[in-house]
Amino acid sequence: MPKNKQKLKASSAPVKPGGVEFYFDKFAAAHQNPANKLIYTVFIPLMAFGLFGLVWAIPFPYIKFLGQFNQDFNWSSFLLAFSIYYYLRLSPLLSYFMLFILLIYCYLITEIQQWQKAGGPALWLICGVIFLFSCIVLYAGYKREGKKLSFEYRYKNILIAPLFLVHLVFKRFSVKY
Repeated sequence: MPKNKQKLKASSAPVKPGGVEFYFDKFAAAHQNPANKLIYTVFIPLMAFGLFGLVWAIPFPYIKFLGQFNQDFNWSSFLLAFSIYYYLRLSPLLSYFMLFILLIYCYLITEIQQWQKAGGPALWLICGVIFLFSCIVLYAGYKREGKKLSFEYRYKNILIAPLFLVHLVFKRFSVKY
């Protein structure tokens, strides 16, 4: 076997199905159009924020054993915990950065709630509009791309997409994750 083929074979390690690189490769392969790359860079964080805010707006029941901490829990607490657990299993370093981003979302959502209490629009309305608009733009980008993803990967992309963007930042600064 020629030397350059041996080097190529040694340098291209197989990507484990279900691993973080596997999902990133699938996501990157489905988003090659330059306009679509710009669309998902802007609208994936907005879609994630809108979804997080919509889940936050769902009324949470009073649970007696939580006592004074009952007001600190809502359905987004569970979404945040599930997401971070999922990200932690894929890549601990990326999950810490995503936790930081989700905490920023929490802060922004509480600010929107304060605005709502002062007479502004409802949280569900603001986040619903952001989520719906983002989904429409992302769907248009998806149609523009012209590639079809399997049913399983289409819904995993909702979780993978924000992590993919964080991965691009890490990759830009040559940080191993």
